Amino acid sequence: MDQVSQINLPASRIAFIKAGWHGEIVTQCYDACRARFTENPDVAVEVTAFDVPGALEIPLMAQDLIETGQYDAVIASALIVDGGIYRHDFVSTAVIDGMMRVQLDTGVPIFSAVLTPHHFQESDAHQNFFHDHFKIKGREVADACLAMLQVRRTVVRAA
Repeated sequence: MDQVSQINLPASRIAFIKAGWHGEIVTQCYDACRARFTENPDVAVEVTAFDVPGALEIPLMAQDLIETGQYDAVIASALIVDGGIYRHDFVSTAVIDGMMRVQLDTGVPIFSAVLTPHHFQESDAHQNFFHDHFKIKGREVADACLAMLQVRRTVVRAA
């Protein structure tokens, strides 16, 4: 049975943060995620998108959004590649560590669809692969978000 069809949640509000670098690819994740949320009529999810310039801005934006008290979860998506001013491994570590810190400090789950491919090239082959791959990641991050919201509501209710 499909994982989404097994979820039964009250209405949830999700913030989706999209990094602007390689935005045409990152948007595929957002679109697929939103579509996945609509596949189960028993799940009412309102997704609001927020654009940030790059991946490094994701943790602060997540913290700002969580502090509004309006969101049950945050999903972030970015494509961090080799090249540019910063090394991709430094950037990805900073982003994921920051997201984890905000998640633990606030108690609001943050889900990562932040990908860091090795040896990314601006070739048609790589562009096409990640364009399609981010669709898969969008569905996967939606499933993870719903599953975690469900299990957390069970645990919080039991406490």
